[in-house]
Amino acid sequence: MNAPLKIRIVPAICEIDAAAWDACANPEHGAAAIEGQERFNPFITHAFLSALERSRSVAGKTGWTPAHVAVEQKGRLVAAAPTYLKAHSLGEYVFDHGWADAYHRAGLDYYPKIQVAVPFTPVTGRRLLLACGTGAPVREALLTGLRTLREKIDASSIHVTFPTQDECEDLHRAGFSRRTGQQFHFLNPGYADFEAFLSELSARKRKMIRRERKDALLGGIEIELLTGAAIDEEHWDAFFGFYMDTGARKWGRPYLTRAFFSEVGSSMAEHILLVMAKRRGRMIAGALNFIGKDALYGRYWGAVEEQPFLHFEVCYYQAIDYAIAHKLARVEAGAQGEHKLARGYVAVPTYSAHEIADPRFASAIDDFLTRERLAVGEALEEYAELAPFKKG
Repeated sequence: MNAPLKIRIVPAICEIDAAAWDACANPEHGAAAIEGQERFNPFITHAFLSALERSRSVAGKTGWTPAHVAVEQKGRLVAAAPTYLKAHSLGEYVFDHGWADAYHRAGLDYYPKIQVAVPFTPVTGRRLLLACGTGAPVREALLTGLRTLREKIDASSIHVTFPTQDECEDLHRAGFSRRTGQQFHFLNPGYADFEAFLSELSARKRKMIRRERKDALLGGIEIELLTGAAIDEEHWDAFFGFYMDTGARKWGRPYLTRAFFSEVGSSMAEHILLVMAKRRGRMIAGALNFIGKDALYGRYWGAVEEQPFLHFEVCYYQAIDYAIAHKLARVEAGAQGEHKLARGYVAVPTYSAHEIADPRFASAIDDFLTRERLAVGEALEEYAELAPFKKG
């Protein structure tokens, strides 16, 4: 007979052994080794999630309170879910403000809610982190832990954002409503170099990209790619300035603290690619990327000087160049951005799953999501027609 499963709610990820967490998050064998599955995702590692907490980018007064669900068997961690109690709907990239407004108009409290996610990170990845050799009973224990937590704190709902498609389907079978969204990714079928990629585009798009890359570097701008020990605190100081300037203009209040960048720079240096633009030796712009085994993930960009097309060069074209050179299957360049389509990125679906406690709202939201999925599907078809690649 199998040993009983114990469910714990852990208020800080530092209370979970890093190796045990990572064995669930990115197992070397089993599910992560199946063809087509991601082999390593940097955002669900203990190091990344811990950096968010240690730097106070989450917890405290941020509205993201860690409450990680852990499942243990004979004292061994066999499953976990990165879980947060939310007091708002910021930093999620799956927008439910309308749902919150409807709750409030009905005289109900939408917050707190439970978010199973990587904070501030719209990147698809596993959310129900099961160790190798485990299966349905352990997954059920995770869901039991989430539902028990919801009841304990009287939360309105559970939201699992940016899970894999398979996880979303599993959650739907468990009673969650499904939601789809879209992003733009560069897909690398095995290009020999950037020119080989350009050769697959229409002549007009090839000419446009070549012009943009040339114009981005006018005025003596140089591009420097940094990873590992080559990144030091001077680079993080400069990049944080870029991040704060852009974040303040786009979001009003940037999410990450300065300490976060030093934390990930110390613990995850080999998984970071920093693309910096310099003019006469002075750093003026940069993009922060994280490196997986299958993908390059563009996360943050900022600049303190205006330069036409520099954003495209630093964020998109350098990322494509790096992915091709390092034989990565794709570049994920973050949320939104139809302008990415003209630059060789294609539209792909993203997923989320939602369980609403109030049955009346659950039914209404499920009806809305059914119609929304149809609209997203139509948009994906339209984007496929607009892709810049040669027809046929």
